[in-house]
Amino acid sequence: MGETRTILVLGASGLIGRYVTDDLRARGFQVIGMARRFSSSQKVGAFDLEMPLLSLDSSTLARLLGDHGIDVVVNCVGLLQDGPGSSVAAVHRDFVARLLQAIRDCGRAIRLVQISIPGDITADHTAFSATKRDAERLIAASGLAFAILRPGFVIAPSAYGGSAMVRALASLPFDLPARESAAPFQPLAVEDISATIAWLACRDIGDNSANAVVWDLMQPEPITLGGVIKLFRRSLGTGEYPRIALPTFMLDLGAALGDLASWLGWMPPIRSTAIAELRRGVCGDPSPWMATTGIVPTDLGRIVGLRSATIQDKWFARLYLIKALVIASLVVFWTVSGCIALFVSYTAAADILRLHAFPPALIAPVTVLTSLMDMTIGALIAFRRTSAAGLIAGIAASFGYMLGAAILTPDLWIEPLGALVKTGPAIVLMLVALLTLDSR
Repeated sequence: MGETRTILVLGASGLIGRYVTDDLRARGFQVIGMARRFSSSQKVGAFDLEMPLLSLDSSTLARLLGDHGIDVVVNCVGLLQDGPGSSVAAVHRDFVARLLQAIRDCGRAIRLVQISIPGDITADHTAFSATKRDAERLIAASGLAFAILRPGFVIAPSAYGGSAMVRALASLPFDLPARESAAPFQPLAVEDISATIAWLACRDIGDNSANAVVWDLMQPEPITLGGVIKLFRRSLGTGEYPRIALPTFMLDLGAALGDLASWLGWMPPIRSTAIAELRRGVCGDPSPWMATTGIVPTDLGRIVGLRSATIQDKWFARLYLIKALVIASLVVFWTVSGCIALFVSYTAAADILRLHAFPPALIAPVTVLTSLMDMTIGALIAFRRTSAAGLIAGIAASFGYMLGAAILTPDLWIEPLGALVKTGPAIVLMLVALLTLDSR
């Protein structure tokens, strides 16, 4: 390579995009990372740009490519499933169409590297896989210099979504149903994706060995999902634990609940699309990629099985799925407690105040308002965008209840069932939820 190539990574806040951005910079490339939003720990000064990618038209994208002198575009933008205000077709197909037009119009010779998915195209039965394949067809017909990379199950130092779910399953006393456990699941170390992009970036734009290529990136040795989980168990030290085999309907129920949570703004790893893609499996033929680039995939045993897990790894794996249970229990706790006080036991709730000489004119308003406040807190926690505000409000309200009871009804502190005493652990649980709310 002569001059240093400038690489633009789209979707630079995701599992693959973040690692690739950091690793290519370490390799000496000038890399601009772009995403809709970066977490506070991800953004690296002026080199990472927050922009509403999916809202940019082709002319804006073309100016961006030209102004920054881009030589290679790596598109890591992806979406598993439709959600509020987002569509897989808009992300995978429509955005790629605008990006291709922008590359044509920018006046520069640019190679596009598209991160796609492996698998038999006749088995593309989900909107996720179908639109990914639509993007591939658009790119292949564009006449531009391109490389389509189809990585297998990506293993990275960080973990989101499916990669986090595999770690969680390895730490918990459950086994997947036999069908899902036997699904082919050829993995890949994320550093091999970055090495491939670096190889492509070093090739001249006219190098035919790097143009119009479609490569499966994965370990050549066949392995199943159950086999990958077993290697993570070895790393986490949970390989000898007794386990309960989950019935298939539990996965389907979890997918339905995950779909519901996604409409509340959450991004759970277990959704109907994830389960459908899991059952299809992850497999392909990496030999063309290996023969052309000379890259030998990192051995899976070295990636996972032979590295002992840190305490951070263990805590994350154990708490990942429990986090959803914590959030759901707090939503139920606040919503149901408010509904009971307002609709089921209104008289009993009002009588507590009446028996403690509370001003009669305020009994009804206070009972109604505190019940509505509880239900509002539950609703705020349920939605991802307002969850932090709801948790903070819940902690504040709990302290308020405890302080108010200490002043107005101190005898409730020695009530036989210890209702007020139990408020303390509820505050701690909300604090745990608040501190683990980040997903990236």
